[in-house]
Amino acid sequence: MTSIRVLSTLAVMGAMRELAALYEAESGNAIQADFSPTVALLERLRAGEAADVAILTAQGIDDLTREGVMRPGTRTDVALSFVGVAVKTGAPKPDIGSVDAFKAALLAARSVAYSKIGASGIFFAGLIRRLGIEAEVNAKAVIVPSGFTAERAASGEVELAVQQISELMVVPGIEVVGPLPPEIQTVATFSAGLPGKSVQPEKGAELLRFLASPAIAPALRRAGLEPAGQT
Repeated sequence: MTSIRVLSTLAVMGAMRELAALYEAESGNAIQADFSPTVALLERLRAGEAADVAILTAQGIDDLTREGVMRPGTRTDVALSFVGVAVKTGAPKPDIGSVDAFKAALLAARSVAYSKIGASGIFFAGLIRRLGIEAEVNAKAVIVPSGFTAERAASGEVELAVQQISELMVVPGIEVVGPLPPEIQTVATFSAGLPGKSVQPEKGAELLRFLASPAIAPALRRAGLEPAGQT
């Protein structure tokens, strides 16, 4: 059995757990995945870390391709992800169905967790600035250096956790309230590609074909993602 090393963003971790088993059954090859925030993976790949496949934001793949780190022409769009809010299991779920309701929920919450370097955290920091509530939210915010913000909600440390819905769903002991209102939502595209330092590019290309296939759609949706191009 061949082991394919994958460096993957946290946003698709839940889906990859199921997809790895499906891929192994289909191909006879195993996926050895290492999960980290996209920003951290960009640094590692730029520093020369070897992997057979990288799964990052589409922008991350494009940037690394321009820099000569990724192989040109290998970007494969895999999934679309949406930012959402979670609470501890059993806790009241605030109304976040409109922009005004979402703002009110953030202002009324005892505390809010969001990530420091993840795509959702960078987006959320800009969002609360645009909404004019940056000072109020940050005064009670727990800014998580890396990992899953929902762990802070599950433990009771914070009332609300904000992150990609697929990342929220990985954490036990929480309930997803829902996605942000459409008017302020951001859609992240997560894509795979072949790093230039892949030692087995043929196996990597085989995995890319699998990740582009319609067969993975149910697993993506169960993990809180949408197949790329199939919203």
